[in-house]
Amino acid sequence: MLRAVLSTSLVLVATSCAAWAGGDPVAGKHVFNRCMACHEAASDRDKVGPHLMGVVGRTAGTAESFLGHYSEAMKSAGAAGLVWDEANLAEYLRSPKLKVPGNRMAFGGLGNDEDIANVIAYLKADPKP
Repeated sequence: MLRAVLSTSLVLVATSCAAWAGGDPVAGKHVFNRCMACHEAASDRDKVGPHLMGVVGRTAGTAESFLGHYSEAMKSAGAAGLVWDEANLAEYLRSPKLKVPGNRMAFGGLGNDEDIANVIAYLKADPKP
Protein backbone atom coordinates (compact mmCIF):
# COMPACT_ATOMS: atom_id res chain seq x y z
CA MET A 1 0.00 0.00 0.00
CA LEU A 2 2.76 2.43 0.97
CA ARG A 3 4.63 1.54 -2.19
CA ALA A 4 1.57 2.33 -4.33
CA VAL A 5 1.07 5.69 -2.59
CA LEU A 6 4.74 6.60 -3.04
CA SER A 7 4.69 5.56 -6.70
CA THR A 8 1.58 7.62 -7.36
CA SER A 9 3.08 10.61 -5.52
CA LEU A 10 6.29 10.41 -7.53
CA VAL A 11 4.36 10.28 -10.79
CA LEU A 12 2.32 13.34 -9.80
CA VAL A 13 5.43 15.29 -8.77
CA ALA A 14 7.26 14.34 -11.97
CA THR A 15 4.27 15.31 -14.09
CA SER A 16 3.85 18.70 -12.45
CA CYS A 17 7.61 19.43 -12.68
CA ALA A 18 7.60 18.52 -16.36
CA ALA A 19 4.61 20.78 -16.97
CA TRP A 20 6.32 23.70 -15.25
CA ALA A 21 9.61 23.05 -17.05
CA GLY A 22 7.76 23.31 -20.36
CA GLY A 23 6.18 26.62 -19.45
CA ASP A 24 2.59 27.76 -19.55
CA PRO A 25 1.51 29.31 -22.86
CA VAL A 26 -1.41 31.17 -21.23
CA ALA A 27 0.92 32.80 -18.72
CA GLY A 28 3.40 33.34 -21.56
CA LYS A 29 0.83 35.33 -23.52
CA HIS A 30 0.47 37.62 -20.52
CA VAL A 31 4.26 38.08 -20.25
CA PHE A 32 4.45 38.61 -24.03
CA ASN A 33 2.38 41.78 -23.59
CA ARG A 34 5.72 43.44 -22.73
CA CYS A 35 6.97 42.52 -26.20
CA MET A 36 3.92 43.57 -28.21
CA ALA A 37 5.03 47.16 -28.81
CA CYS A 38 7.73 45.79 -31.13
CA HIS A 39 6.74 42.21 -32.02
CA GLU A 40 3.69 40.33 -33.21
CA ALA A 41 3.31 36.64 -32.40
CA ALA A 42 -0.24 35.91 -33.52
CA SER A 43 0.27 37.07 -37.11
CA ASP A 44 3.06 37.49 -39.60
CA ARG A 45 2.88 41.29 -39.39
CA ASP A 46 6.19 42.96 -38.64
CA LYS A 47 6.43 45.95 -36.35
CA VAL A 48 9.63 47.65 -35.20
CA GLY A 49 10.95 44.09 -34.83
CA PRO A 50 10.17 41.00 -36.87
CA HIS A 51 7.04 38.95 -36.32
CA LEU A 52 7.63 35.94 -34.08
CA MET A 53 5.06 33.60 -35.57
CA GLY A 54 6.89 30.33 -36.13
CA VAL A 55 10.10 31.64 -34.57
CA VAL A 56 10.87 28.41 -32.68
CA GLY A 57 13.14 26.46 -35.00
CA ARG A 58 13.82 29.41 -37.31
CA THR A 59 17.37 30.53 -38.07
CA ALA A 60 18.12 33.95 -36.58
CA GLY A 61 17.78 36.86 -38.97
CA THR A 62 15.80 35.00 -41.63
CA ALA A 63 12.14 36.06 -41.42
CA GLU A 64 11.51 36.83 -45.11
CA SER A 65 9.38 39.88 -44.44
CA PHE A 66 12.05 41.48 -42.26
CA LEU A 67 15.22 40.66 -44.23
CA GLY A 68 16.07 44.27 -45.09
CA HIS A 69 15.72 45.40 -41.48
CA TYR A 70 17.81 42.98 -39.42
CA SER A 71 21.01 44.27 -37.84
CA GLU A 72 24.27 42.98 -39.24
CA ALA A 73 24.81 41.28 -35.87
CA MET A 74 21.56 39.29 -36.17
CA LYS A 75 22.20 38.36 -39.80
CA SER A 76 25.73 37.25 -38.89
CA ALA A 77 24.45 35.20 -35.94
CA GLY A 78 22.05 33.38 -38.26
CA ALA A 79 24.74 32.86 -40.89
CA ALA A 80 26.93 31.38 -38.14
CA GLY A 81 24.20 28.84 -37.33
CA LEU A 82 22.11 30.43 -34.56
CA VAL A 83 18.71 28.74 -34.58
CA TRP A 84 15.95 29.84 -32.21
CA ASP A 85 15.53 26.59 -30.30
CA GLU A 86 14.37 26.68 -26.68
CA ALA A 87 17.87 27.00 -25.22
CA ASN A 88 18.89 29.86 -27.53
CA LEU A 89 15.58 31.65 -27.04
CA ALA A 90 15.99 31.36 -23.26
CA GLU A 91 19.47 32.89 -23.42
CA TYR A 92 18.28 35.66 -25.74
CA LEU A 93 15.21 36.47 -23.68
CA ARG A 94 17.37 36.71 -20.56
CA SER A 95 19.91 39.05 -22.17
CA PRO A 96 19.54 39.96 -25.84
CA LYS A 97 22.75 42.02 -25.92
CA LEU A 98 24.83 39.21 -24.42
CA LYS A 99 23.42 36.52 -26.71
CA VAL A 100 23.75 38.56 -29.91
CA PRO A 101 26.08 41.50 -29.26
CA GLY A 102 25.30 44.44 -31.53
CA ASN A 103 21.67 43.54 -32.21
CA ARG A 104 19.13 46.37 -32.26
CA MET A 105 16.64 45.07 -29.71
CA ALA A 106 16.16 47.74 -27.06
CA PHE A 107 14.57 45.40 -24.48
CA GLY A 108 16.97 44.54 -21.66
CA GLY A 109 15.65 41.02 -21.09
CA LEU A 110 13.51 38.98 -18.72
CA GLY A 111 15.02 38.21 -15.34
CA ASN A 112 12.62 35.50 -14.27
CA ASP A 113 13.16 31.89 -15.45
CA GLU A 114 9.46 31.11 -15.19
CA ASP A 115 8.56 34.11 -17.38
CA ILE A 116 11.14 32.99 -19.94
CA ALA A 117 9.77 29.42 -19.98
CA ASN A 118 6.23 30.74 -20.30
CA VAL A 119 7.05 33.06 -23.22
CA ILE A 120 8.79 30.22 -25.02
CA ALA A 121 5.75 27.98 -24.41
CA TYR A 122 3.53 30.73 -25.85
CA LEU A 123 5.74 31.10 -28.94
CA LYS A 124 5.88 27.31 -29.39
CA ALA A 125 2.09 27.17 -29.27
CA ASP A 126 2.22 29.16 -32.54
CA PRO A 127 -0.47 31.58 -31.40
CA LYS A 128 -3.20 32.57 -33.79
CA PRO A 129 -5.37 35.69 -33.63
